[in-house]
Amino acid sequence: MIDVLYFAWVRERIGLPRERIETSATTVAELVAELRAREERYEAAFADLSSLRVALDQELSSFDAPLAGVREIAFFPPMTGG
Repeated sequence: MIDVLYFAWVRERIGLPRERIETSATTVAELVAELRAREERYEAAFADLSSLRVALDQELSSFDAPLAGVREIAFFPPMTGG
């Protein structure tokens, strides 16, 4: 089981701030593919991965990163400074 957190417009499109998922995915990209196949709202949220960032156990990561041992994954739009 892995905790998946959604922030900003990702959360708005999916309609949940977080969920616990059982997955057979071995990478972030595989998990995203599983999520996109679930429902249209997930497809909409993950349609353009270039507009998303991902963190594994609160550390920025990439979509090709392995999920082995990861307890939490977060998806969010890029942050801007100000």
